[in-house]
Amino acid sequence: MLFSSTLRQNFLSRCTSRPFQQQYRFMTQSILAPASKFKLALIQLKGSADKEANLAKARTQVLEAAKNGANVVVLPECFNSPYGTNFFPEYAEKLSSSPSVEMLSNVAKEAGIYLFGGSIPERDEKDDDKLYNTLTVYDPTGKMIATHRKVHLFDIDVPGKIRFIESETLSAGNSLTHVDTKYGKIGVGICYDIRFPELAMVAARKGCVAMLYPGAFNMTTGPMHWELLQRARAVDNQMYVAACSPARDMTASYHAWGHSTVVDPKGFVVATCDEKETIVYADIDPEEVQTIRSSIPLYDQRRFDIYDDVAETVVVDENGNGIKKQ
Repeated sequence: MLFSSTLRQNFLSRCTSRPFQQQYRFMTQSILAPASKFKLALIQLKGSADKEANLAKARTQVLEAAKNGANVVVLPECFNSPYGTNFFPEYAEKLSSSPSVEMLSNVAKEAGIYLFGGSIPERDEKDDDKLYNTLTVYDPTGKMIATHRKVHLFDIDVPGKIRFIESETLSAGNSLTHVDTKYGKIGVGICYDIRFPELAMVAARKGCVAMLYPGAFNMTTGPMHWELLQRARAVDNQMYVAACSPARDMTASYHAWGHSTVVDPKGFVVATCDEKETIVYADIDPEEVQTIRSSIPLYDQRRFDIYDDVAETVVVDENGNGIKKQ
């Protein structure tokens, strides 16, 4: 519905009034939750068919990242198994009795870091036939403080080129996830979730300093969009964005693009790598978020009189899970 000329003039007059501007400056300053500097590490691993070996390698690399000063560590998507829908049923674990969860909890405690445990194929506790692609998060005591089930499933069928239908095997998650850490709030998504800007928009407006995406783009979509999507989410929301990929294994059935990357709130790539196994480090500074938001004041100038605020449709519960208002 269009505003009448009188209503529009009243709104514009209100926008130029000093009390309204002061109110919006306050709102802008309060959008970012209390946050402090931290060192982020993205661990780019090459997986195998041997789950125990995958877990052991991940543990070693988490400890290496912590030794090098990382406070927050991220593992790749499906780090404990080969990547592919045909592998998910065999490697899926219930979180209540999961060797992967046990390892992740123990190493987070041993390293004294926040660990975003990539993702693992999860089997539902009550329905053995229901599987999810699930990220688990641990605090420095080893406590699991969040889970995120991949919201958007990658279903693509291009005749003669590629067919990859995750929904034939996986169920989709139904909530957004924002993790409270002592360094600030951090939002998460998994792989295909990054193509949907609403997740990052909601996270930014709910106070998150960064979005983290474990993901495994392929050799077609990786060169086209991997870095572009991260930079787009960062620029649109004036926040840090990082994506952690598996390393590339040309002997595997799925060839990951690699190139784990960290982008700052200005949209600049501040850390990246090639396709090989490595650890990518970056310093995350909330002052950079505040500086760019002050320099380009998007949060003062949005026009919610003519379009909706997507963040207002989401309620975040005490566990950091965002669900749509009823």
